Amino acid sequence: MGGFFGVASKQDCVFDLFFGIDYHSHLGTRRGGMTVYGEAGFNRAIHNIENSPFRTKFDKDIHEMRGNMGIGCISDYEPQPLLVRSHHGTYAIATISKINNINELIQELFKTGHAHFLEMSGGEINATELVAALINQKDNLVEGIKYALGAVDGSLSLLLMNEKGIYAARDEYGRTPVVIGRKEDAFCASFEDFAYKNLGYSDYKELGPGEVVVISYDKCLTLVNPNKDMKICTFLWVYYGYPASSYEGVSVEQMRYNCGAKMADRDNVKPDIVAGVPDSGTAHAVGYANESGIPFSRPFIKYTPTWPRSFMPTIQSKRNLIAKMKLLAVDDLIKDKSLLLIDDSIVRGTQLRETTEFLYQSGAKEVHIRPACPPLLFGCKYLNFSRSSSEMDLIARRVIERLENGDVTDEVLKEYANPETEKYENMIEEIRKELNFTTLRYNRLDDMLDATGLERCKLCTYCWDGQE
Repeated sequence: MGGFFGVASKQDCVFDLFFGIDYHSHLGTRRGGMTVYGEAGFNRAIHNIENSPFRTKFDKDIHEMRGNMGIGCISDYEPQPLLVRSHHGTYAIATISKINNINELIQELFKTGHAHFLEMSGGEINATELVAALINQKDNLVEGIKYALGAVDGSLSLLLMNEKGIYAARDEYGRTPVVIGRKEDAFCASFEDFAYKNLGYSDYKELGPGEVVVISYDKCLTLVNPNKDMKICTFLWVYYGYPASSYEGVSVEQMRYNCGAKMADRDNVKPDIVAGVPDSGTAHAVGYANESGIPFSRPFIKYTPTWPRSFMPTIQSKRNLIAKMKLLAVDDLIKDKSLLLIDDSIVRGTQLRETTEFLYQSGAKEVHIRPACPPLLFGCKYLNFSRSSSEMDLIARRVIERLENGDVTDEVLKEYANPETEKYENMIEEIRKELNFTTLRYNRLDDMLDATGLERCKLCTYCWDGQE
């Protein structure tokens, strides 16, 4: 996916910018970038961070950069921020986006006289360059940002910096967050609210869906008022979000405790211990253990000194191997034990099957699996949760395809999404057998949504039930 951070300060902003961006390292693995603006104009650096953390790649740059405004990002895909020269003047721009209609937008821009787009390696167009081109279709920046937000099918949040300030815009349906922090003589804009807390900022405001603001060192002005409708991604709490994060006033850690408690209330197995797949499954497991009274334990530990980030490397087969190599067994907590293991989700199933085999090989008597969210039936249309080329990469869809002999319609999928149906039970049993779990019980959609405490109409559930 990706995350961004921006600072407008009366003093030099580089220290705050550097660490604010670094606090988004859990959201991306391929590119890091930062751009500052000062007396000497714009100064930008972009590095590949696939094999080194953001801090190590940019340590030299921060000693050479000076400026009182800056934006930067961590990205899974396109290099950014970009520097753009247009009739709006020169500006830097960073985006968090998933653009489903990218080809249609490109063709429309060609018709209006846009000359060309640069291709990245792999032949793809840089999505941030496309967003800049959309913004440049209008006579002023605010109208251009509004136009870009409305033109994108998918999701788009952005930071744009020129000599006047930093413009921050949240996706039209608020699918990803944008928050503003404040301290004396400085404002910041961030994806994650915890990213600015240790830098001395306090919460100022959370942008609403479609809201556009501009910040300078002494003020934050709303330029476009927020929309009423919201569809924020529920996976932010279940998986993406760091434990210290909060979205719409709801703590990620507390939501995961709530999730685990609701799973415990519906369960009937009595294992010896409850454990979470590190790291995002851990808090769900704590909630389950607290509610059930079954002891929480850590029967395996993730080795993080040299493999700190769960997303890397980007090649799926290598990522599966590294995920397995990271886990170190605590044999005394596994041997002859019945384990209940909670993970945030089951996507392809490969890693969890290997983890289960790893526990059996370490002497586990039983391994009961409890994903913290319902079966994933649809590929995400709104966030870059996965760039899988086919929904058949999802184990639930593969099993449904097999059970239905290839005749899978939207109506059939609705039945499989309903935990009260026989088709749902058949699907769960097939997944259990394929992945060799002792038992398998997914969290229910209604329980998961209740765990957030937000109104259901404000939450995106597309990947579980196909509802937009």
